[in-house]
Amino acid sequence: MTAQEIRKAYLDFFKKRGHEVIPRALLVPQGESTVLFTGSGMQPLIPYLLGEEHPKGVRLTDSQTCLRADDIEEIGDNRHTTFFEMLGNWSLGDYFKQEQLPWFFEFLVDVVGLNPEKLYVTAFSGESEFGLPKDEVSAKLWQKMFEEKSIKANIVDMGSEADGYKRGMKQDERIFYYDGSKNWWAPEGKPGDMSVGQPGGPDSEVFFEISGIEHNPEFGENCHPNCDCGRFIEIGNSVFMEYLRSADGFEKLPKQNVDFGGGLERIAQASIDSDDMFKISLLWPIIEKLEKLSKTNYEDKTEDMRVIADHLRGAMFLAVDGVKPSNKAQGYVMRRLMRRAILKAFNLGVEQNFVQEIAPVIAELYRDDFPELLENEQKVIDILIKEEKAFKQTLRKGLREFEKLTPDGLTGEEIFKLYDTYGFPVELSTEEAMKRGVELHDNWQKDFDTKMAEQRERSQTAAKGTFKGGLGGQTLQHKKYHTATHLMYQALRDVLGDHVIQHGSNITEERLRFDFSHTEKMTDDQIKKVENIVNDQISKDLKITWQEYPTEEATGKLGALGQFGDRYGDTVKVYSMQSNDEEKPFSFEICGGPHVEHSLQLFEEDKKFKIVKEQSSSAGIRRIKAVLK
Repeated sequence: MTAQEIRKAYLDFFKKRGHEVIPRALLVPQGESTVLFTGSGMQPLIPYLLGEEHPKGVRLTDSQTCLRADDIEEIGDNRHTTFFEMLGNWSLGDYFKQEQLPWFFEFLVDVVGLNPEKLYVTAFSGESEFGLPKDEVSAKLWQKMFEEKSIKANIVDMGSEADGYKRGMKQDERIFYYDGSKNWWAPEGKPGDMSVGQPGGPDSEVFFEISGIEHNPEFGENCHPNCDCGRFIEIGNSVFMEYLRSADGFEKLPKQNVDFGGGLERIAQASIDSDDMFKISLLWPIIEKLEKLSKTNYEDKTEDMRVIADHLRGAMFLAVDGVKPSNKAQGYVMRRLMRRAILKAFNLGVEQNFVQEIAPVIAELYRDDFPELLENEQKVIDILIKEEKAFKQTLRKGLREFEKLTPDGLTGEEIFKLYDTYGFPVELSTEEAMKRGVELHDNWQKDFDTKMAEQRERSQTAAKGTFKGGLGGQTLQHKKYHTATHLMYQALRDVLGDHVIQHGSNITEERLRFDFSHTEKMTDDQIKKVENIVNDQISKDLKITWQEYPTEEATGKLGALGQFGDRYGDTVKVYSMQSNDEEKPFSFEICGGPHVEHSLQLFEEDKKFKIVKEQSSSAGIRRIKAVLK
């Protein structure tokens, strides 16, 4: 089956089993998000997995586009990409292991047609320290399913990943228990790393054995399903979210949820039993076009072509979802994807009309299943072409700078400057030096690596302060500050005027930060009025509820507030904050959550809302920092 056929078959399969097909969320999370991108299929479903009711019911399914740019420079092997799709199905307090695992097995074997003898599965071995039992239910379910296919499936305890490399696999072993470092899902990792109030649970992963790949001992003495040698690829993971971390250990959640995610590209790779994901139907046509344009073979320029195919897919969907190349946040990642793809095209000898030739090929692969791409196709391609032209101008500037730097040889610091300022990769600088007969300083590589390490450290530090990933934004303190932000937004409009529009926010457990349109510094009196309004509304014990509306209705007739520049889907979630004795809500705003249920929760421990700083953020934009103290 092609990847496109697998996507459709998966959604149809779960639709027949009572699931509502929900649209994909945008790659850029909406509302007050703590992460740059939608990086997993479950991310947009977090509020519902934690107890909110979903308007479409308790059985959901989708195919979610995802982007993970953490290891952007590592892309180029046979099975990793920055952009990918996750097939997902969820049970919000409805079915559990007994339904989920047989359904996925049936889909893989009877629908996609995978050979069950090439499937291997894992389950949670339990952790007695925390009173978490071994997931024998999942292991025995798998064993029964394999036996029904006349496949002997012994169950073995592997321990940790390191233990797996020591022990290895034996004949007829097919179901493997691993500890919490491998078969436990929680936002902060294994059970011992979880904070109080965080949800988690055991998971069961499915691996496919690729034909013709022998174990590479460089990855460990022996092979096992979780080995990184490439012999096994993970194609799906069923998370059984049933526990909550408490001060005393773990307690059961009121409702047991199923959170399944399966990589579309990897399932498609398994369906053709190839050791190369890039030969699937969503990637290979791009490779073929690159071969034609460059007059080179994929086998000779494998890494370059893989990077281009992956990065341009990601950049195109970012553009579809409203991102433009820039030097900040999501735009910066998009720019990096574009520039790396363009430089790899240079390596192939493709310097003219690169994006113009490749982008339509990518659009052709997705337009039938993603109408938003079809509707914006030319606009999206124009954005990518514009960035290509701008980068080529930057490269020309870099070449002029190169000439200034090289008379006395090229140092590692100078090579880093060319890389950091003008987008020159190391290989381009060293090639230019060779062409011009310029010597490289003896320690250039070491000096360059030092500068790169310093830059990575700066980037990671900044990212940790700005974008705390996972479910960190779901604690009670986060919910309080999210709620206070809504109240302050409306209070600012009441005091300063309707020209006040949100231009960004950042929520931590210690404070809220809020950017808004206003040209003048707020007076002390204005700040005091905003504080008084917010505290007065909190004291009314506003009830906080939400409802989904068609986007046009929410932003038009109903007048819901939103964030400047946000691009929404067909429907939006609108939060209403209203007292029982008022006809209209005080706050009525588009947001993804999370919030408290009653505003008086913000006054727990005798705390009050207080603005601690008001300052300029940029031209025409002010920034407020506020606390509950």
